[in-house]
Amino acid sequence: MKTLTHNEPVRRTNPQKFLLWIGIASLVMAFAGLTSAYLVKRAHTNWLEFSLPKVFWVSTLVILLSSFTMHLAVKAFKNKERGRYRMLISATALLGLLFCALQIAGFHDITTRGISILGNGSNPAASFLGVICGFHILHVLGGVVALAAFAIRSYNAKVKNYNPVPVEIMGTYWHFVDVLWIYLLIFFNIV
Repeated sequence: MKTLTHNEPVRRTNPQKFLLWIGIASLVMAFAGLTSAYLVKRAHTNWLEFSLPKVFWVSTLVILLSSFTMHLAVKAFKNKERGRYRMLISATALLGLLFCALQIAGFHDITTRGISILGNGSNPAASFLGVICGFHILHVLGGVVALAAFAIRSYNAKVKNYNPVPVEIMGTYWHFVDVLWIYLLIFFNIV
């Protein structure tokens, strides 16, 4: 019979990564609650269906591209390719801003079709879409601010700490908001 020894070091989860996953779980629950409320409210008689703006599909391509540039940025950081990292992290932030601008253009399209999002006589479907997408846009903008901070920090010549954990955390968060948008787009198109 073999006896087990505990000479192997215990592998601990990084506390920052653990907190990120708690935050992501909280966001999953928040968006699950919002999409559930959307389903419940949809049964009411004042719910008016409308098609999503075509620009939402363009914004989807943009956010998918930003996920790719974020992946490459993390890889460049780990390989200590500072110039490439700077370019890719900056590109990811700019693509995030472009995504938000395209989302706003989508809501402008909705209102120009005569569909009211806010106030008296507003369409509950449009209001829910606005709240859910607005909540997502706020999280993308939060990510853009963090990406901008990473980009600015990368230009500091004194930075010699190549700890990949913060960049990995940023990458995980960014991929999460990307996947979340894909879920929302599928949800709004199927439901």
